[in-house]
Amino acid sequence: MSEADQCQEIGCSGTIEDGYCNVCGTPAAAPSTVGSQSVAQSRASNLSTKLTSTPIGSARAGLSRPTRRLVTATSRVQHLGAGITNVPAAPVADPQTSVLTNPSVPEEKRFCSSCGAAVGRSRDGVAGRTDGFCAKCRTPFSFAPKLHAGDVVGGQYVVVGCIAHGGLGWIYLARDRNVSDRYVVLKGLLNTGDVDAFEAAVAERRFLAEVQHPLILEIYNFANFEGAGYIVMEYVGGRSLKQILKDRMQSTGGAYNPLPADQAIAYMIEILPAFAYLHSQGLIYCDFKPDNVIQAGDNIKLIDLGGVRRADDLQSAIYGTVGYQAPEVATAGPSVPSDIFTIGRTLAVLAMEFRGYQSTYVASLPSVQDSPLFQRYDSLYRLLAKATAANPDDRFQSADELRDQLLGVLREVVAADTAVTAAAHSTPSSLFGAPTGNGADLTWTDLPALRIDRSDPAATWLAGVSIISGEERLKVLESAPEATVEVALAKARAAIDAGMDGIAEQVINDLLAVNPWEWRAVWVAGLAALARADFDAAVTAFNTVLGQVPGELAPKLALALACERTDASDLAEPLYAVCAATDANYVAAAAFGLERARDRRGDVAGSLAALELVGPTSGAYIAARRRRADVMTTAATTLDQLGAAARSIENIAITSWDALTLRVRIFNAAIIEVDRSGDQHDRQIGGVTATDADLRAAAERAYRELAAITNDPDERIRLVDAANTVRPRTLV
Repeated sequence: MSEADQCQEIGCSGTIEDGYCNVCGTPAAAPSTVGSQSVAQSRASNLSTKLTSTPIGSARAGLSRPTRRLVTATSRVQHLGAGITNVPAAPVADPQTSVLTNPSVPEEKRFCSSCGAAVGRSRDGVAGRTDGFCAKCRTPFSFAPKLHAGDVVGGQYVVVGCIAHGGLGWIYLARDRNVSDRYVVLKGLLNTGDVDAFEAAVAERRFLAEVQHPLILEIYNFANFEGAGYIVMEYVGGRSLKQILKDRMQSTGGAYNPLPADQAIAYMIEILPAFAYLHSQGLIYCDFKPDNVIQAGDNIKLIDLGGVRRADDLQSAIYGTVGYQAPEVATAGPSVPSDIFTIGRTLAVLAMEFRGYQSTYVASLPSVQDSPLFQRYDSLYRLLAKATAANPDDRFQSADELRDQLLGVLREVVAADTAVTAAAHSTPSSLFGAPTGNGADLTWTDLPALRIDRSDPAATWLAGVSIISGEERLKVLESAPEATVEVALAKARAAIDAGMDGIAEQVINDLLAVNPWEWRAVWVAGLAALARADFDAAVTAFNTVLGQVPGELAPKLALALACERTDASDLAEPLYAVCAATDANYVAAAAFGLERARDRRGDVAGSLAALELVGPTSGAYIAARRRRADVMTTAATTLDQLGAAARSIENIAITSWDALTLRVRIFNAAIIEVDRSGDQHDRQIGGVTATDADLRAAAERAYRELAAITNDPDERIRLVDAANTVRPRTLV
């Protein structure tokens, strides 16, 4: 392979295919001179990302509002896949097999750590030097390993050999002769003349030994050897996520082969508690990417803590990687939201062929139209768009918040990939309750209610007024002991219930004036819009909310209802389908929504299939069977189809009125068909022989039974007249 075929991005081992690197996607004509390096060298540009995930994406309004995670009791799922999907285990190899027989840095990957110029290259047939000075800026460089097999570091660690090289130094395998000859990893400096690298190593020594988390590589010690320092770390076998990607590419003959979306998401869900821990300790990871997660068996570890720094550290060099680093880091420094950015970018690289992520899309995402992954999984796109938003205030504000939403997205992805149409299980949301009503006639009052943030000072007080509603509730809320966000949200909802739109609007506007990122206020605004039949405004509001909590089903159901009310059933239908497939609590409401959408486009089979999603154990089952009979009767064009419609309501505990009404419709339709084709003595329609006389007699009886049970005098007269009209013809 010639140097021209090798990707020029530092740290990338890909090759150029069709003008692009088959690993990182960098165009051949635009080689980078920076890689994992000081932020001052980064060329990442501050590009904004526009959210247009579906046709309704253009209806976004106002600022993007990041979520604030409600206080809930959560526990880490112990198995990779979060109990939702399966991720193949990674084999753990014998540590000895990882030792390099000829440890060297390829010439094409030798660059000056200061200015990025190529160093140590061959010239006139003479091999490049592994040690020397940069011809451009005179910074010294050294790419030769400093340790060799048999060296004893710190009087304790016996070197076995080199196993890898990276941005900060060579990595060695060693045995700890003081602790049962266990394998450990020694990490030294790639270039001892690199001041930034040296300071980063010292920073690791100062506080990383205190980091203790099961998902984070453990730092055991710091030892010296011949004037150089080495970090002693836990040895973890297995494969990095980058290596897993490369293995997948090799299995497909070099064609890019991203991880299935569910597996990529599962990795991020599993590693996020490590970030939550670091952030709780006031530490920022800074340089997250697929290289820095190792899977061994069914476990994963966050490795390479060389770029970790304290959140309040304004002096140390900042390390990051082009394509993963947040655009504001160069000027504002790293933060929790900048770590969130790197996690979002890593997820995108794992799950899709992200060509140009270190160049064209260095701080943005490809369009939905250009990305099959985004077209298939709208919620995943919305999550990535929020996680990698140009403005750090528009991103998820914590690792826990991101993980909550990723879990919801994973459930949707698995449902889509397994072709599930009706979920059998339900998973409670920390942000919303469940839909109410039987689902047949979904209105804004049936939509899931916001859960109260238990950290709100008024949470306990609000629980005591939960049974009061409407105008009376509004009056009680005015006497709240403290004017908190939860009290304001409750006021707005009570005002909507009482039909006091002006009060609701004022409360919502006041909330957003104080905190433009309070998405819950936008949710309540959407409810108010539905209540006053301003359906376009409701679409805008709920679409905005969905962009902020993309893993939640409540805004999807609300958005589907709003789209349906604007006659945009083509947009409502897929949203209803996602709700039905993902959570059992949503099946009934979503199934009836699907039926209505399909009925509007004349899809009888689809309508019936939607109603079949409602199972016998559902409280909406009878309503679904009743509606199913309606659909079958309306669509029936033959006696056989009418007979099937009649049988569909047998043994179903519907009211006498509903049963008789359906029988009347079926008999009347059968009479028309018999008049056209003649009596059919060998056929039965609802237990009645398919002859004109018998069907008319049955219809007459049904009309008269309806007249006997109605309490409306005018309706009784109408039904008796109908009975007289339909009764069998006589010669008298």
